Amino acid sequence: MKPKHTFRGVVMRTDPARRQGAPQPPMMRSGPAAVRIGREVAGRAGKGVSVIQGLPLGAAELEELATRLKKLCGAGGAVRDGVIEIQGDHRDRLVAELRKLGYEAKRSGG
Repeated sequence: MKPKHTFRGVVMRTDPARRQGAPQPPMMRSGPAAVRIGREVAGRAGKGVSVIQGLPLGAAELEELATRLKKLCGAGGAVRDGVIEIQGDHRDRLVAELRKLGYEAKRSGG
């Protein structure tokens, strides 16, 4: 007799004892965060924005940092899905400021 739990003829094991031996996801590295600053134009009618990704901050700290960076650049911007967007191409200025603040910031893209 065929086991009840099958998927296209493959027996699916649901034994909880076997699941304990499953590999754990790799731990985050403990060094400074790799912050990347790039430029995107997709979905913005051709207008470019500087995008800052990889900041290990919560929502409130991201908002505070975004406000500081927007004032530094003299431009508008927003925080969306853990990513800071600053209107215009201000990558060099943003890299310098983030390095001053102690982040390992690098330009990405062309």
